[in-house]
Amino acid sequence: MPFQFKAGDYPDTPGCYLMRDASGRLLYVGKSKKLRSRLRSYFHTNHKRKRLRELVGLIDSIEVLLVNNETESLLLENNLIKIHKPPYNRALKKDNSGYAYLMLTAERIPRLDVYYRDRREQGNATASSAEAADQSCRPFQSKESNAPSALNASNEPNAPGASRSGWNSSASTASAAGKNSATNAGLEPKRFGPFASARFRNELLEFVADHYKLRSCTKLPKRACLLYHIGKCSGICEGHISEEEYGEKVKQVSELLFSGSKEALIAQMYRQMGEYAEQLKFEKAQNMLGHIRNLEKTPDKQIVDRETNVNQEVLYFGEEGVMIAKVQEGMLRDLQLHELERGYGEAACDRFLIHRYRHNTKPDELIVNAVSDPGAVRRALRMPGEGRARPLLITQPKRGLKHALLQLCKENYEYRKGGG
Repeated sequence: MPFQFKAGDYPDTPGCYLMRDASGRLLYVGKSKKLRSRLRSYFHTNHKRKRLRELVGLIDSIEVLLVNNETESLLLENNLIKIHKPPYNRALKKDNSGYAYLMLTAERIPRLDVYYRDRREQGNATASSAEAADQSCRPFQSKESNAPSALNASNEPNAPGASRSGWNSSASTASAAGKNSATNAGLEPKRFGPFASARFRNELLEFVADHYKLRSCTKLPKRACLLYHIGKCSGICEGHISEEEYGEKVKQVSELLFSGSKEALIAQMYRQMGEYAEQLKFEKAQNMLGHIRNLEKTPDKQIVDRETNVNQEVLYFGEEGVMIAKVQEGMLRDLQLHELERGYGEAACDRFLIHRYRHNTKPDELIVNAVSDPGAVRRALRMPGEGRARPLLITQPKRGLKHALLQLCKENYEYRKGGG
Protein backbone atom coordinates (compact mmCIF):
# COMPACT_ATOMS: atom_id res chain seq x y z
CA MET A 1 0.00 0.00 0.00
CA PRO A 2 1.49 3.39 -0.96
CA PHE A 3 2.57 5.70 1.84
CA GLN A 4 -0.24 8.07 2.83
CA PHE A 5 1.33 11.48 3.38
CA LYS A 6 -0.53 13.79 5.77
CA ALA A 7 0.93 17.29 5.88
CA GLY A 8 -0.50 17.96 9.33
CA ASP A 9 1.69 15.23 10.82
CA TYR A 10 4.83 17.27 10.19
CA PRO A 11 5.95 20.65 11.55
CA ASP A 12 6.94 23.54 9.30
CA THR A 13 10.17 24.06 11.24
CA PRO A 14 13.86 23.28 10.57
CA GLY A 15 15.02 19.69 10.74
CA CYS A 16 16.05 16.52 8.95
CA TYR A 17 13.85 13.74 7.59
CA LEU A 18 14.70 10.05 7.27
CA MET A 19 12.75 8.01 4.72
CA ARG A 20 12.54 4.23 5.26
CA ASP A 21 11.06 1.31 3.35
CA ALA A 22 8.77 -1.40 4.73
CA SER A 23 11.72 -3.36 6.15
CA GLY A 24 12.99 -0.31 8.05
CA ARG A 25 15.93 0.22 5.70
CA LEU A 26 17.00 3.86 5.52
CA LEU A 27 16.52 5.08 1.95
CA TYR A 28 17.22 8.79 2.09
CA VAL A 29 18.18 11.59 4.47
CA GLY A 30 17.18 15.16 3.68
CA LYS A 31 16.96 18.51 5.41
CA SER A 32 14.84 21.62 5.21
CA LYS A 33 14.18 24.83 7.07
CA LYS A 34 10.46 24.04 6.56
CA LEU A 35 9.94 20.30 6.89
CA ARG A 36 6.23 20.18 6.06
CA SER A 37 6.63 22.13 2.83
CA ARG A 38 9.62 20.09 1.74
CA LEU A 39 7.96 16.73 2.42
CA ARG A 40 4.76 17.82 0.70
CA SER A 41 6.74 18.41 -2.50
CA TYR A 42 7.59 14.70 -2.71
CA PHE A 43 3.95 13.63 -2.83
CA HIS A 44 2.15 16.52 -4.54
CA THR A 45 4.45 16.85 -7.53
CA ASN A 46 4.75 14.82 -10.72
CA HIS A 47 8.42 13.91 -10.71
CA LYS A 48 10.21 13.61 -14.04
CA ARG A 49 13.27 11.86 -12.62
CA LYS A 50 12.95 8.08 -12.51
CA ARG A 51 15.15 7.77 -9.43
CA LEU A 52 12.93 10.17 -7.46
CA ARG A 53 9.74 8.36 -8.51
CA GLU A 54 11.35 5.10 -7.43
CA LEU A 55 12.26 6.56 -4.02
CA VAL A 56 8.74 7.85 -3.38
CA GLY A 57 7.30 4.46 -4.33
CA LEU A 58 9.45 2.71 -1.72
CA ILE A 59 8.67 5.01 1.22
CA ASP A 60 6.85 3.31 4.08
CA SER A 61 7.64 5.74 6.91
CA ILE A 62 9.20 9.15 7.47
CA GLU A 63 10.96 10.09 10.69
CA VAL A 64 11.82 13.71 11.39
CA LEU A 65 14.49 15.12 13.72
CA LEU A 66 13.83 18.70 14.80
CA VAL A 67 16.65 21.21 15.21
CA ASN A 68 16.89 24.90 16.06
CA ASN A 69 17.85 26.45 12.73
CA GLU A 70 18.85 25.85 9.13
CA THR A 71 22.55 25.62 9.98
CA GLU A 72 21.91 22.73 12.36
CA SER A 73 19.84 20.92 9.74
CA LEU A 74 22.71 21.20 7.22
CA LEU A 75 25.26 19.82 9.68
CA LEU A 76 23.01 17.05 11.02
CA GLU A 77 22.13 15.93 7.49
CA ASN A 78 25.81 15.69 6.65
CA ASN A 79 26.55 13.64 9.77
CA LEU A 80 23.67 11.22 9.16
CA ILE A 81 24.57 10.65 5.52
CA LYS A 82 28.21 9.99 6.40
CA ILE A 83 27.17 7.47 9.07
CA HIS A 84 24.35 5.59 7.29
CA LYS A 85 25.21 6.09 3.59
CA PRO A 86 21.58 5.80 2.36
CA PRO A 87 21.31 4.44 -1.20
CA TYR A 88 19.38 7.45 -2.53
CA ASN A 89 21.85 10.02 -1.20
CA ARG A 90 24.72 10.70 -3.54
CA ALA A 91 26.23 14.12 -2.90
CA LEU A 92 27.52 13.83 0.67
CA LYS A 93 28.34 10.15 1.20
CA LYS A 94 31.39 9.82 -1.05
CA ASP A 95 33.94 10.49 1.68
CA ASN A 96 34.16 10.85 5.44
CA SER A 97 34.81 14.57 5.70
CA GLY A 98 32.37 17.07 7.05
CA TYR A 99 32.08 20.82 6.77
CA ALA A 100 35.31 22.69 7.31
CA TYR A 101 36.64 24.40 10.42
CA LEU A 102 39.27 27.10 10.67
CA MET A 103 42.24 25.96 12.73
CA LEU A 104 44.91 28.06 14.42
CA THR A 105 47.83 25.66 14.57
CA ALA A 106 50.02 25.04 17.62
CA GLU A 107 53.28 25.54 15.76
CA ARG A 108 55.97 27.90 17.02
CA ILE A 109 54.96 30.25 14.22
CA PRO A 110 51.20 29.52 14.08
CA ARG A 111 49.11 29.79 10.93
CA LEU A 112 45.39 29.80 10.20
CA ASP A 113 44.35 26.82 8.11
CA VAL A 114 41.34 24.78 7.00
CA TYR A 115 40.54 21.57 8.87
CA TYR A 116 38.07 18.73 8.16
CA ARG A 117 36.75 16.27 10.73
CA ASP A 118 36.23 12.58 10.00
CA ARG A 119 32.56 11.55 9.91
CA ARG A 120 33.05 7.78 10.05
CA GLU A 121 31.12 5.64 12.56
CA GLN A 122 34.20 5.43 14.78
CA GLY A 123 33.98 9.16 15.32
CA ASN A 124 37.73 9.70 15.18
CA ALA A 125 38.49 13.34 14.58
CA THR A 126 40.94 13.70 11.74
CA ALA A 127 42.29 16.52 9.67
CA SER A 128 44.40 17.42 6.75
CA SER A 129 48.06 16.67 7.39
CA ALA A 130 49.73 15.55 4.16
CA GLU A 131 52.78 17.47 3.03
CA ALA A 132 52.32 19.59 -0.07
CA ALA A 133 54.95 20.59 -2.56
CA ASP A 134 55.77 24.23 -3.27
CA GLN A 135 52.84 25.73 -1.32
CA SER A 136 54.62 28.61 0.37
CA CYS A 137 53.08 31.19 -1.98
CA ARG A 138 49.55 29.75 -2.11
CA PRO A 139 47.11 31.35 0.33
CA PHE A 140 44.95 29.16 2.57
CA GLN A 141 45.52 25.94 0.70
CA SER A 142 44.55 22.39 1.60
CA LYS A 143 47.69 20.50 2.47
CA GLU A 144 47.45 17.84 -0.20
CA SER A 145 49.44 17.94 -3.41
CA ASN A 146 47.65 19.72 -6.27
CA ALA A 147 44.83 20.82 -3.95
CA PRO A 148 43.08 24.06 -4.99
CA SER A 149 43.28 27.17 -2.86
CA ALA A 150 40.55 27.35 -0.26
CA LEU A 151 39.83 30.84 -1.54
CA ASN A 152 38.63 29.20 -4.74
CA ALA A 153 37.24 26.03 -3.16
CA SER A 154 33.78 24.70 -3.88
CA ASN A 155 30.99 25.37 -1.40
CA GLU A 156 30.49 21.63 -1.20
CA PRO A 157 31.74 20.08 2.06
CA ASN A 158 33.65 17.44 0.11
CA ALA A 159 35.23 19.80 -2.40
CA PRO A 160 37.69 18.11 -4.74
CA GLY A 161 41.25 18.47 -3.60
CA ALA A 162 40.49 18.65 0.12
CA SER A 163 42.95 16.54 2.03
CA ARG A 164 41.62 13.44 3.78
CA SER A 165 44.77 12.30 5.59
CA GLY A 166 44.09 11.57 9.24
CA TRP A 167 45.85 12.92 12.29
CA ASN A 168 45.14 13.11 16.00
CA SER A 169 43.12 16.24 16.70
CA SER A 170 45.01 16.88 19.93
CA ALA A 171 48.28 17.38 18.07
CA SER A 172 49.59 20.08 15.76
CA THR A 173 49.95 19.63 12.03
CA ALA A 174 53.48 20.95 11.98
CA SER A 175 54.93 19.01 9.08
CA ALA A 176 57.76 21.34 8.20
CA ALA A 177 61.25 20.57 9.39
CA GLY A 178 63.32 23.01 11.39
CA LYS A 179 62.91 25.10 14.49
CA ASN A 180 60.81 27.82 12.83
CA SER A 181 57.82 25.47 12.53
CA ALA A 182 58.35 23.49 15.71
CA THR A 183 55.22 22.65 17.66
CA ASN A 184 54.60 24.51 20.90
CA ALA A 185 54.88 21.81 23.56
CA GLY A 186 51.72 21.38 25.60
CA LEU A 187 49.55 23.48 23.29
CA GLU A 188 46.74 22.29 21.06
CA PRO A 189 45.38 23.82 17.87
CA LYS A 190 42.21 25.90 18.19
CA ARG A 191 39.29 25.36 15.85
CA PHE A 192 36.44 27.65 14.84
CA GLY A 193 33.38 26.40 13.00
CA PRO A 194 32.13 24.32 11.33
CA PHE A 195 31.23 26.36 8.26
CA ALA A 196 28.44 25.03 6.09
CA SER A 197 29.44 27.54 3.41
CA ALA A 198 32.97 27.99 2.11
CA ARG A 199 32.11 31.61 1.33
CA PHE A 200 31.90 32.66 4.96
CA ARG A 201 34.92 30.60 5.95
CA ASN A 202 36.99 32.20 3.23
CA GLU A 203 35.76 35.65 4.20
CA LEU A 204 37.31 35.12 7.62
CA LEU A 205 40.52 33.86 6.06
CA GLU A 206 40.68 36.97 3.87
CA PHE A 207 39.98 39.19 6.87
CA VAL A 208 42.81 37.66 8.90
CA ALA A 209 45.20 37.89 5.95
CA ASP A 210 44.34 41.53 5.26
CA HIS A 211 44.44 42.81 8.83
CA TYR A 212 46.63 40.44 10.87
CA LYS A 213 48.86 38.97 8.15
CA LEU A 214 49.37 35.53 9.70
CA ARG A 215 51.36 33.15 7.55
CA SER A 216 49.52 30.54 5.48
CA CYS A 217 52.49 28.55 4.18
CA THR A 218 52.80 24.92 5.22
CA LYS A 219 56.59 25.24 5.40
CA LEU A 220 58.39 28.48 6.16
CA PRO A 221 60.33 29.55 3.06
CA LYS A 222 63.81 31.06 3.16
CA ARG A 223 62.61 34.17 1.36
CA ALA A 224 59.40 36.17 1.57
CA CYS A 225 56.76 34.96 -0.86
CA LEU A 226 54.29 36.85 -3.02
CA LEU A 227 51.77 37.17 -0.18
CA TYR A 228 54.20 39.39 1.73
CA HIS A 229 54.67 41.67 -1.27
CA ILE A 230 50.90 42.09 -1.78
CA GLY A 231 50.32 42.85 1.90
CA LYS A 232 48.74 39.57 3.02
CA CYS A 233 51.61 38.18 5.12
CA SER A 234 53.91 39.70 7.74
CA GLY A 235 57.07 38.24 6.20
CA ILE A 236 58.21 36.64 9.42
CA CYS A 237 60.28 34.15 7.41
CA GLU A 238 62.67 37.00 6.49
CA GLY A 239 62.48 38.73 9.84
CA HIS A 240 60.28 41.63 8.72
CA ILE A 241 58.46 41.17 12.03
CA SER A 242 59.79 39.75 15.30
CA GLU A 243 58.42 36.56 16.84
CA GLU A 244 57.14 38.66 19.76
CA GLU A 245 55.22 40.98 17.43
CA TYR A 246 53.90 38.01 15.46
CA GLY A 247 52.87 36.32 18.71
CA GLU A 248 50.84 39.40 19.62
CA LYS A 249 49.00 39.18 16.30
CA VAL A 250 48.32 35.48 16.92
CA LYS A 251 46.94 36.36 20.36
CA GLN A 252 44.65 38.98 18.84
CA VAL A 253 43.33 36.54 16.23
CA SER A 254 42.82 33.87 18.88
CA GLU A 255 40.84 36.23 21.10
CA LEU A 256 38.87 37.53 18.15
CA LEU A 257 37.84 34.18 16.66
CA PHE A 258 37.87 31.73 19.54
CA SER A 259 37.04 33.63 22.71
CA GLY A 260 33.84 35.44 21.87
CA SER A 261 30.65 35.46 19.87
CA LYS A 262 30.07 36.44 16.28
CA GLU A 263 28.62 39.70 17.57
CA ALA A 264 31.81 40.45 19.51
CA LEU A 265 33.89 39.71 16.43
CA ILE A 266 31.85 42.07 14.27
CA ALA A 267 31.90 44.78 16.96
CA GLN A 268 35.69 44.60 17.02
CA MET A 269 35.78 44.87 13.25
CA TYR A 270 33.58 47.98 13.37
CA ARG A 271 36.01 49.53 15.86
CA GLN A 272 38.92 48.71 13.58
CA MET A 273 37.07 50.23 10.64
CA GLY A 274 36.56 53.43 12.64
CA GLU A 275 40.27 53.61 13.43
CA TYR A 276 41.13 53.25 9.75
CA ALA A 277 38.73 56.08 8.89
CA GLU A 278 40.24 58.36 11.56
CA GLN A 279 43.68 57.65 10.10
CA LEU A 280 42.32 58.55 6.63
CA LYS A 281 42.94 54.99 5.46
CA PHE A 282 39.68 54.96 3.56
CA GLU A 283 40.52 52.03 1.30
CA LYS A 284 41.22 49.83 4.33
CA ALA A 285 38.04 51.05 6.01
CA GLN A 286 35.99 50.21 2.91
CA ASN A 287 37.63 46.80 2.72
CA MET A 288 36.80 46.17 6.37
CA LEU A 289 33.18 47.17 5.78
CA GLY A 290 32.96 44.58 3.02
CA HIS A 291 34.22 41.88 5.38
CA ILE A 292 31.70 42.96 8.01
CA ARG A 293 28.76 42.86 5.61
CA ASN A 294 29.66 39.33 4.55
CA LEU A 295 30.27 38.09 8.08
CA GLU A 296 26.91 39.46 9.22
CA LYS A 297 25.36 36.87 6.90
CA THR A 298 27.15 33.95 8.54
CA PRO A 299 25.04 31.01 9.75
CA ASP A 300 23.42 30.85 13.16
CA LYS A 301 24.99 29.25 16.20
CA GLN A 302 24.56 25.50 16.34
CA ILE A 303 24.85 22.67 18.88
CA VAL A 304 24.74 19.54 16.70
CA ASP A 305 28.38 19.48 15.57
CA ARG A 306 31.03 20.59 18.05
CA GLU A 307 34.75 20.03 18.50
CA THR A 308 35.25 17.73 21.52
CA ASN A 309 36.60 14.28 22.37
CA VAL A 310 33.79 13.55 24.86
CA ASN A 311 31.00 11.06 24.12
CA GLN A 312 27.65 12.00 25.64
CA GLU A 313 24.08 10.77 25.75
CA VAL A 314 21.35 13.28 26.45
CA LEU A 315 18.17 11.93 28.07
CA TYR A 316 14.98 13.95 28.40
CA PHE A 317 12.48 12.12 30.62
CA GLY A 318 8.83 12.90 29.97
CA GLU A 319 5.70 11.45 31.52
CA GLU A 320 5.37 8.69 28.93
CA GLY A 321 8.90 8.08 27.72
CA VAL A 322 12.44 9.29 27.31
CA MET A 323 14.08 10.91 24.28
CA ILE A 324 17.74 9.94 23.95
CA ALA A 325 20.24 11.84 21.83
CA LYS A 326 23.56 10.17 21.08
CA VAL A 327 26.37 12.71 20.79
CA GLN A 328 29.69 11.16 19.76
CA GLU A 329 32.74 13.43 19.88
CA GLY A 330 30.47 16.46 19.61
CA MET A 331 28.43 15.16 16.66
CA LEU A 332 24.72 14.47 17.09
CA ARG A 333 24.21 11.03 15.55
CA ASP A 334 20.81 9.78 16.67
CA LEU A 335 17.56 10.70 18.43
CA GLN A 336 15.42 7.82 19.71
CA LEU A 337 12.24 7.68 21.77
CA HIS A 338 12.01 4.94 24.42
CA GLU A 339 9.10 4.02 26.64
CA LEU A 340 9.31 4.23 30.44
CA GLU A 341 8.09 0.90 31.79
CA ARG A 342 6.92 2.15 35.17
CA GLY A 343 5.77 5.65 34.44
CA TYR A 344 7.35 9.02 35.14
CA GLY A 345 9.22 9.83 38.35
CA GLU A 346 12.82 10.37 39.38
CA ALA A 347 13.05 6.85 40.83
CA ALA A 348 11.81 5.46 37.52
CA CYS A 349 14.43 7.56 35.75
CA ASP A 350 17.15 6.03 37.94
CA ARG A 351 15.92 2.52 37.16
CA PHE A 352 15.91 3.28 33.45
CA LEU A 353 19.51 4.54 33.57
CA ILE A 354 20.74 1.49 35.48
CA HIS A 355 18.90 -0.93 33.19
CA ARG A 356 20.11 0.78 30.00
CA TYR A 357 23.78 1.20 30.87
CA ARG A 358 24.58 -1.65 33.26
CA HIS A 359 25.54 -4.10 30.52
CA ASN A 360 26.04 -1.71 27.60
CA THR A 361 28.87 0.60 26.64
CA LYS A 362 28.63 3.76 28.69
CA PRO A 363 29.38 7.22 27.30
CA ASP A 364 31.66 9.62 29.16
CA GLU A 365 28.71 11.70 30.32
CA LEU A 366 24.96 11.44 30.78
CA ILE A 367 23.05 14.71 30.50
CA VAL A 368 19.61 14.33 32.09
CA ASN A 369 16.68 16.45 33.17
CA ALA A 370 15.72 14.13 36.03
CA VAL A 371 17.60 11.78 38.37
CA SER A 372 16.91 10.91 42.00
CA ASP A 373 20.33 9.78 43.25
CA PRO A 374 23.23 10.27 40.79
CA GLY A 375 25.70 8.69 43.21
CA ALA A 376 23.63 5.53 43.55
CA VAL A 377 23.28 5.30 39.76
CA ARG A 378 27.05 5.65 39.30
CA ARG A 379 27.73 2.97 41.90
CA ALA A 380 25.22 0.62 40.29
CA LEU A 381 26.87 1.11 36.91
CA ARG A 382 30.45 0.59 38.10
CA MET A 383 31.62 -2.75 36.81
CA PRO A 384 33.86 -5.11 38.83
CA GLY A 385 37.52 -4.36 38.23
CA GLU A 386 37.01 -0.70 37.34
CA GLY A 387 38.52 0.31 40.68
CA ARG A 388 39.33 4.01 40.73
CA ALA A 389 38.64 4.49 37.04
CA ARG A 390 37.05 7.80 36.12
CA PRO A 391 33.41 7.61 37.26
CA LEU A 392 30.53 8.18 34.88
CA LEU A 393 29.59 11.85 34.87
CA ILE A 394 25.87 12.57 35.33
CA THR A 395 24.81 16.20 34.96
CA GLN A 396 21.55 18.14 35.20
CA PRO A 397 22.35 21.44 33.47
CA LYS A 398 20.24 24.54 33.99
CA ARG A 399 21.89 26.71 31.34
CA GLY A 400 24.48 26.66 28.61
CA LEU A 401 25.24 24.22 25.82
CA LYS A 402 24.26 21.05 27.69
CA HIS A 403 20.94 22.60 28.65
CA ALA A 404 20.41 23.50 24.99
CA LEU A 405 20.94 19.84 24.06
CA LEU A 406 18.33 18.85 26.65
CA GLN A 407 15.91 21.39 25.20
CA LEU A 408 16.45 19.92 21.75
CA CYS A 409 15.56 16.48 23.14
CA LYS A 410 12.51 17.96 24.84
CA GLU A 411 11.31 19.54 21.59
CA ASN A 412 11.66 16.24 19.74
CA TYR A 413 9.96 14.35 22.60
CA GLU A 414 6.98 16.69 22.61
CA TYR A 415 6.66 16.44 18.84
CA ARG A 416 6.77 12.64 18.85
CA LYS A 417 4.35 12.22 21.76
CA GLY A 418 2.05 14.92 20.43
CA GLY A 419 1.74 13.14 17.10
CA GLY A 420 3.00 16.18 15.18
